Amino acid sequence: MSKIKLSKIKPNPNNPRIIKDDKFKKLVQSLQEFPEMMEKRPLVCVTDVDGSIYPLGGNMRLKALQELKFKEIPSTYVMMADEWTEERRREFVIKDNIGYGEWEWEQLANDWDTEQLNEWGLDVPKWTDGVDINSMNEDDLNLDEDFDPIGASKGLQRIVFIFDNAEAAQSWIDHKPEKSKMVKRNMAWQVNLSTQSI
Repeated sequence: MSKIKLSKIKPNPNNPRIIKDDKFKKLVQSLQEFPEMMEKRPLVCVTDVDGSIYPLGGNMRLKALQELKFKEIPSTYVMMADEWTEERRREFVIKDNIGYGEWEWEQLANDWDTEQLNEWGLDVPKWTDGVDINSMNEDDLNLDEDFDPIGASKGLQRIVFIFDNAEAAQSWIDHKPEKSKMVKRNMAWQVNLSTQSI
């Protein structure tokens, strides 16, 4: 199997993505434990004018391979896309990093180990970690004190809605009663409804 010197692959100077320290550590650990993943999800690269190559997709994986002190990698870890136009290359950089889908949190909670999902780098909401969403209370939600306590404001009641995702919350907000005040707290929303107008 042919090899490519990792020093020949340069980071994309126009890469619009970053990775935070904790996520980067998880990525490094992931590649260390499961390097074969690179063969199924290779770096998508192009050749630069100086003969070096840089990734259009996979800049964070390149950084992780460098962190792991790889000197060379199997050629199967790299897929070349030199035939693409500059416009196609720019389009790929963005489209490759867009997360079109959403997680089915209930299925993940039922079929997967939450601790393992966290180790693999998935940001699992706290409520899926052994908390029944039907019996959540303020301690489970970690609500801040700036929520209007029930009965503190004349004519207001507090109702907390839990949404599966931001899109579901936004849909409800777009169709909410006119005389309601909303305060967002992660996936929880405080809705103050006037008892005099509803």
